[in-house]
Amino acid sequence: MVRLLGIDPGLRFTGWGVIDVEGNRLRHVENGVIATNSADSVPDRLKVLHENLILLIDRLAPAEAAVEETYVNRNGTATLKLGYARGVALLAPALAGLDVAEYGALSVKKSVVGTGSADKDQVEMMVRRLLPGVKVIRADASDALAVAICHAHHRASARHIAAGVRMA
Repeated sequence: MVRLLGIDPGLRFTGWGVIDVEGNRLRHVENGVIATNSADSVPDRLKVLHENLILLIDRLAPAEAAVEETYVNRNGTATLKLGYARGVALLAPALAGLDVAEYGALSVKKSVVGTGSADKDQVEMMVRRLLPGVKVIRADASDALAVAICHAHHRASARHIAAGVRMA
């Protein structure tokens, strides 16, 4: 069994989700959101993200982490701030000694829903199907669980390839 941490970075809300993977079985462990106060300075908000991610990693002891890649939108300032949060999301697990994978939104959607054009509701519905009984508080947490599921699928494929197993 391996425990995976998925992170959907954001400066206002960073979603996180932890799953256990044993073979092709997925089990929900916990999920949530780290919220920052938009009235605080960016450095203070990044510090909150970092401290909370480190606390999560210490408490839940994942073996690996996966982070969603940043998409570029029309607002350059918002994209830059999202990049700051993503940097913290990559750094915290790396400092804790975890291997960190990165996946684009298209890859996450394809892994979880089967199509890269899926919307947030479809992703959340599939997360609920793949992790029965999961209670998700915000879409950010659902997205983070989807990142963890994506990593579980890619990880399994990589292991099969390394072992020389042919997939039908």
